[in-house]
Amino acid sequence: MASITLGGNPVHTNGELPTVGSKATDFKLVKTDLGTASLADFAGSKVVLNIFPSVDTGTCAASVRKFNEKASTLANTKVLCISRDLPFAQKRFCGAEGLENVINLSDFKDGSFGKNYGLEITNGPLAGLHSRVVIVLDENGTILHTEQVNEIADEPNYEAALAVL
Repeated sequence: MASITLGGNPVHTNGELPTVGSKATDFKLVKTDLGTASLADFAGSKVVLNIFPSVDTGTCAASVRKFNEKASTLANTKVLCISRDLPFAQKRFCGAEGLENVINLSDFKDGSFGKNYGLEITNGPLAGLHSRVVIVLDENGTILHTEQVNEIADEPNYEAALAVL
């Protein structure tokens, strides 16, 4: 279990992030068209998993905007923005913002992605949502980088995540 903070108050996750060098666990997440996406759908591409509590908060929205900006310059790389928001909210946000370089995926059905990756918040006002995490994978699904942001209200270290690509 990781200890992080929300507004300086301690909260915890259900586990630890997967380790650098290990293979990423497959997942099934809901796309904005209500279809299903799995890790296998992105085989052969580098993948940035931008994971956060909700696109309807300032920091989460900022991370989606920033990764959208960066994604347009990344060769053979897909940026997946993952939260427990409904796919409709994700689609509305990106449509209103004109964001076309990221792929929104929802873990709203059962939260299995958050549980399996050890990043589900287990206590406090955001219990059940995802903590703020960035995981970077190579073309074969091997984990190159992980970051569990210590304070949920803070943005991730974009430069460190993108440096491993």
